[in-house]
Amino acid sequence: MSVNALNRLCREVLRDHAFRAAMKDNPAKAIEPYNLTQEEKKALLAGDAATLHRMGVNDFMMGYLARFGACGLNVPLYAERIRSVPH
Repeated sequence: MSVNALNRLCREVLRDHAFRAAMKDNPAKAIEPYNLTQEEKKALLAGDAATLHRMGVNDFMMGYLARFGACGLNVPLYAERIRSVPH
């Protein structure tokens, strides 16, 4: 698994305005340079925060996706999905 790549990708949504726009417009194309497994790509593109959490992606970093509306997420939807994860 490439959890580090997923965490870096989330950070880039915060830091890189062009990448952020690409993640909103065409996320499948935007993530091509990242070395992600098919399972990771599927979860990311679906905005499946619970699955990404179980894979080890940092919850705080995933929040950047929601904050900037990437991968179909927004803050309320992200909060709902991440709360569904048993702790």
